[in-house]
Amino acid sequence: MELYFATNLKLLRKRRKRTQDDVAFSTHIKRPTLSGYENSGVMPSVENLLALSDYFGVAADTLLRVDLGKLSEYQLSQLERGSDVYVRGGNIRVLATTVDSRNTENIELVTEKAKAGYTTGFADPEYIKELPRFQLPFLSDNKKYRSFQVSGDSMLPIPEGAWITGEFVQDWGDIISGKPYIILTLNDGVVFKIVESQLKERGVLRLYSLNTLYKPYDVNVADVREVWRFRNFISEEIPGDSGSQQNLTRMVMDLKRDVDHIKAKMERE
Repeated sequence: MELYFATNLKLLRKRRKRTQDDVAFSTHIKRPTLSGYENSGVMPSVENLLALSDYFGVAADTLLRVDLGKLSEYQLSQLERGSDVYVRGGNIRVLATTVDSRNTENIELVTEKAKAGYTTGFADPEYIKELPRFQLPFLSDNKKYRSFQVSGDSMLPIPEGAWITGEFVQDWGDIISGKPYIILTLNDGVVFKIVESQLKERGVLRLYSLNTLYKPYDVNVADVREVWRFRNFISEEIPGDSGSQQNLTRMVMDLKRDVDHIKAKMERE
């Protein structure tokens, strides 16, 4: 197994514009020892590895096994903010799930009543296995899906009580602006919204409702725990004749551009 500790240590130190003396002073590791780590391929003791992990705010496993030099500037900046979720292949975002007797992924149902518990239990396999589950034969066997019950009227014409099925998004860099997603956040729990990705520019997702009575708002990436791409919905009610999903999405994005234009005009004046 290839390890990247030496190059990762040097990369993180230089990005912070710290000398080896600076790091040595803060971590209580001797400077010649640090030099050996960076230049001679010497592996650290467990104690020193944990000290460096705490200093840089990066998981010890990431320091050892993820080649940080291959990450984009955006991924590195998120990593330095304490969000390991953007590192592909690092086994950092682990999804609790269930399978049937044939080892096929189930689609778990998160009811309106279960949403509060899901906010804290989403990563607990014992909690997830207690959720109702089913299968949809027309969905891919190679992807993970989960269904959430809609509450409120913010996403009309999709009615309250409908079941929204989403596909798990592993890499949030794949989020497409203007598309609907289910977002799990620390503060707001499970929400279903049209998403505009501003991750690279501001480290946030801007969330829009199809019902224009609701104003858009931002969620910081550090508050996000799961992202699910909308795939379909099931409802006992027929949605109102308010136009297709594409037209509604375009309307929301056009409204956003109009607001930005007005703000820019006000700032110039």
